[in-house]
Amino acid sequence: MTDSIADPFDHKSFLRNLTTRPGVYRMYDTQGELLYVGKAKNLKNRVSSYFRSRGLTNKTVALVSKIHRIEIAVTHSETEALLLEHTLIKQHRPPYNILLVDDKSYPYLKLTKAHAWPGLYLHRGTRGSKDEYFGPFPSANAVRESLILLQKAFRIRQCEDSVFENRKKPCLQYQIKRCKAPCVGLVSEEEYRQDLAKTRSFLQGKSQELIQAIESEMDQAAAKYEYEQAAELRDQLMFLRKVQEQQYVSGGKGNVDVFAVVKQAAGVCIHFLMIRDGRMIGSRSFFPKPGIEDDDGLIMTGFLAQYYLSKHHGDYPGSILSNVPIADAKSLEAALKEQYQRTVQIQHAVRTQNAKWLELAVTNATEQLQHRMSHGKQVTARLEALQQALELEQMPERIECFDISHSSGEATTASCVVFDQDGPNKSMYRKFNIDGIIEGDDYAAMAQAIHRRYARLQKEETKLPDLLIVDGGKGQMNMAREVMNELGIAIPLLGVAKGETRKPGMETLFFETTDQVILLPNYSPALHLIQHIRDESHRFAITGHRARRGKSRVGSVLDDIPQVGPGRRRALIRHFGSAIAVKSASVDEIAKVSGVSRALAQSIYDFLHST
Repeated sequence: MTDSIADPFDHKSFLRNLTTRPGVYRMYDTQGELLYVGKAKNLKNRVSSYFRSRGLTNKTVALVSKIHRIEIAVTHSETEALLLEHTLIKQHRPPYNILLVDDKSYPYLKLTKAHAWPGLYLHRGTRGSKDEYFGPFPSANAVRESLILLQKAFRIRQCEDSVFENRKKPCLQYQIKRCKAPCVGLVSEEEYRQDLAKTRSFLQGKSQELIQAIESEMDQAAAKYEYEQAAELRDQLMFLRKVQEQQYVSGGKGNVDVFAVVKQAAGVCIHFLMIRDGRMIGSRSFFPKPGIEDDDGLIMTGFLAQYYLSKHHGDYPGSILSNVPIADAKSLEAALKEQYQRTVQIQHAVRTQNAKWLELAVTNATEQLQHRMSHGKQVTARLEALQQALELEQMPERIECFDISHSSGEATTASCVVFDQDGPNKSMYRKFNIDGIIEGDDYAAMAQAIHRRYARLQKEETKLPDLLIVDGGKGQMNMAREVMNELGIAIPLLGVAKGETRKPGMETLFFETTDQVILLPNYSPALHLIQHIRDESHRFAITGHRARRGKSRVGSVLDDIPQVGPGRRRALIRHFGSAIAVKSASVDEIAKVSGVSRALAQSIYDFLHST
């Protein structure tokens, strides 16, 4: 059959008469299968970019090589093109588009109203009019975590009605102080009603008002010598303050969705934080299948379009935060407003509390991606690839990597991370406080850390690693080799130096000697493993350095703050738990301490962050 050999796509002829209006383009292969769907403000300019001779990624080149025909659909606006693009992607799921697999309905917390003693439950599906619903939450785990927290604080029942009606004596939840046993009459209706009101206030994000109300109740109970009641209220108060600290709440309000994308050689993770009424009610990680989009901003743009233009979403925030700029932010905002008659602002450059949320989302995305990379089967495959790349006699069962961290020579710290056949073995990680060297001398720091590590392993007659990696260039590698020669040990040595652009995938690898350079393609599983180990070593070194530097700097710094005497110092420590926690607090959080005005809180914050 002659059509088994397809004619190449004549892009020049196609582009010659292509319109410059906005619209959607669809790329098909010889079998008529849809390869890719894209939108454009200017169809001619956008489609022409695929046929440039330079600047294309490997995935884009592969896509172009398979194109047999391109179809277009002109739209009235870029917003209309965005909506059509989303519909086509969801319907056909083209292999070269970024794909979000997420068709589950979102869970809620349900507070029953029909029963005389209402209960609190996880709910997914249609919401009825007879009950109260709080949410949605980003995942069932977020709902379960909230249920556990509410059990500890207010002890609202969570048993099914059939169980409730047939109880003869209190269950285990009562024994461990997770329920007040209304099933057998151990709590009055008035007290239970008050606990329900507190639960509603908490779920509605009114934590600060709730704290003030409980403080007043506690004082009244203590004044009446009702110490058992005062102690219970004190426990509720401590719980609420702890939740506030964990959720970075500092008097903020509003509904915000926070997204952070982290892309590494092995994959992409987008982490989502759901903020409602200024309180984080849950989080979720997505691992979208990468398409031809290589830029973080394009990945996030494609993800957000699919996420928010899906029909199952019934909850929209006032603003969306992204850790990377969204090129099509205005188009997406317009599409949301057109389809759902609601204005949602998309932001990237933010400050204060929103910046903290973004930082938290980035941290979670990084951790989740590393955890995914550490899966046992992947680690084994990468170890085998590393064995082949370095031509080792056996697959390395234990790898150790060293890195150095300091701030202009201050508080120099070295890290040693250990990877085995199960991935990172964090129980074997070690940190070394480096002293007795010239400040900023990374070579001497590396020599000291490696000497201390392997001299001790020799003394303890412990098995040495199968491969040693040092994060640094020729100098660090030569120093490591010199120390090993001095100790009389022979371990294969790999040096990882950052390339000129300092981007992942551009590293220079030296094996055994600085003259032996190893070149690995950026898609190599062996390179992914080396990058993972190097990044983990770098993270652990920075963590150790910051802890050491903070310990030396903070100490009893509260003693030196102007206008803060013994009474206020005690109040600060009682509220936050430690001087380090005070330094980590915001101005709004410090101002919540009894006896500390807003102006004084600002002075305390400025002092702690200027020393």
